[in-house]
Amino acid sequence: MGVKIVTDSTSDISADLARSLGIEVVPGYVRFGQDTYRDGLDISRPAFYQELADSPFDPVTSEATPKDFAETYSRCAHEAEGIVSIHISSRISRMFDSARKGKRRARTKCAVEVIDSHFASISLGLIVVRAAKLANAGESIEGVVGKTKEAIGQIRTLGFFDTMRYVARGGRTSKHVMELSSMLRVKPLLAFKDGEVVVEGLVRTHSKGIERLAKFVGNTPGVQDLGIAYSTDNDSAIALSQRLGSVFPVERMQIARMGAALGSHCGPGAIFVALLRDR
Repeated sequence: MGVKIVTDSTSDISADLARSLGIEVVPGYVRFGQDTYRDGLDISRPAFYQELADSPFDPVTSEATPKDFAETYSRCAHEAEGIVSIHISSRISRMFDSARKGKRRARTKCAVEVIDSHFASISLGLIVVRAAKLANAGESIEGVVGKTKEAIGQIRTLGFFDTMRYVARGGRTSKHVMELSSMLRVKPLLAFKDGEVVVEGLVRTHSKGIERLAKFVGNTPGVQDLGIAYSTDNDSAIALSQRLGSVFPVERMQIARMGAALGSHCGPGAIFVALLRDR
């Protein structure tokens, strides 16, 4: 039976990777006007970014419901002796709370552990993939939970935003940062600290932003896992992965396109790098 890993669509794990590792991904929701879609199911990532560019409506996101999680846990319980459910930071989303409510509603006798990752996007994806590999190797639920929490403490991430319009509109950073970015025509570098989004620096050009991401990885010792997530700029993501090949094998990197849940707040041109390092 073993341990089943569950996450949400803010992890930006591709359908192929989730399928190969047996990860269950619960989708969040995105709405354009009166049209509501399940992230990654009813709307593909290319279709989402096309809608983001063309729609007269700004996207509105919402978390998966407790019912969504309860149904997922009940279904997974038929093939697992335990479930570990890992989610986006509770400081920036209600997804974690929704998962906990779903746990209470689920019709299952197997153990369900719900974990706040304190991260999002590819950072969360690295944690979830690590947990899935442990589960597939036969680790107990106690072992998966313990080693997953350990991995959370080893994650570092840095994101480059080409525009502040989407992240500021979603309330993910301060009005002061938004005004500063607009006034000086600079682009922010954002990271996570204690589960919240914080500003790590400002750059004036796209190329300078990529340079900072490369230095961030190059200056971090003991990289065990590395991931890159992008919203629309696939070329920059691929070029960055090749540049980082001297630090970490390209074939082992996770490269993912941000789904609707994160893309709604990051907007076009966003790129994240995340790494899991030695203690």
